[in-house]
Amino acid sequence: MTSATYDVVAVGNAIIDLLQAVPDTFLAEENIERGGMTLIDEARADHLTARMPQAVVAAGGSAANTMTGVASFGGKAGYIGKVADDDLGARFTTEFRAAGVAYNTPPRSGPPGTARCLIAVSPDGQRSMSTYLGASTLLEPADLDADLIKAGETLFLEGYLFDRDEAKAAFVRAAEIARSAKRKVALTLSDKFCVDRHRDSFRHLVAGHVDVLFSNESEILSLYEESDLGAALEAARKACPTVIVTRSDIGSLIATRDETVEVQAFPVSKVVDTTGAGDQYAAGFLFAFSRGRSLAECGALASLAAAEVISHMGPRPEQNLRALALGSGFRV
Repeated sequence: MTSATYDVVAVGNAIIDLLQAVPDTFLAEENIERGGMTLIDEARADHLTARMPQAVVAAGGSAANTMTGVASFGGKAGYIGKVADDDLGARFTTEFRAAGVAYNTPPRSGPPGTARCLIAVSPDGQRSMSTYLGASTLLEPADLDADLIKAGETLFLEGYLFDRDEAKAAFVRAAEIARSAKRKVALTLSDKFCVDRHRDSFRHLVAGHVDVLFSNESEILSLYEESDLGAALEAARKACPTVIVTRSDIGSLIATRDETVEVQAFPVSKVVDTTGAGDQYAAGFLFAFSRGRSLAECGALASLAAAEVISHMGPRPEQNLRALALGSGFRV
């Protein structure tokens, strides 16, 4: 097996994020589910965009955010995701490359446009997302860069990409390519409603292709149709070598077949915006995991990255995570 030249390579939905702080009444007025992610059409996206004129605009997408975190730790990250040949697509490409991530997926000509995620951030820091998937779901197996995937120590797959058959096929093919090169495969379940839509497919993927599973408590309960976290975790650890369950300010659990590591949440003086918390947790974990660190070290860097991102608006680090980790006494 040839040595990896990238720490992590991700496949996901390439999306432009628009984030704006809103009063609680905004969610009721627009019938937006608090804390959830709802898929919307282009007309609805245009309407919400008009209602969020002061939005912070940034290249986003869950796995894309994770790759910028890996790069901020000093890791080498690559990304595969589809944008349109439009202004938002060009902005995504420029910002993403500027963050230090290798990104060369060709843009798609013609409609639909580049995907958008309208993120309403309520006063408690909770984010409620309305997502127009646009060109992002039109990723297909032919778009995969097999050489890039084989060059990554770990392949990271984003559950949100499962909403279209062609994208799902690309997803599974990417895992097969990584497996053929003896690489590790990680999956994030992304969202409880995503799990509800694709439970059987996710279970099959986890049992047959995944080495590291990222979830939060509601996602893992939904995946295994359990009401008790302990029971869901037992089911997961039988199917997957390493299972992570994030639990907000409680911290997180990292479970293997032989042990469970409890990770404390890194302290934050004020939660401003929880957008990207899970994405950056994954960044810290995958950076350390790809370099052979212990599960405790992986969890500690994951918690540090999550704490940084929830202390400000936006889904990506504002501080250099490598410098922050070194300043906090961590080994990177």
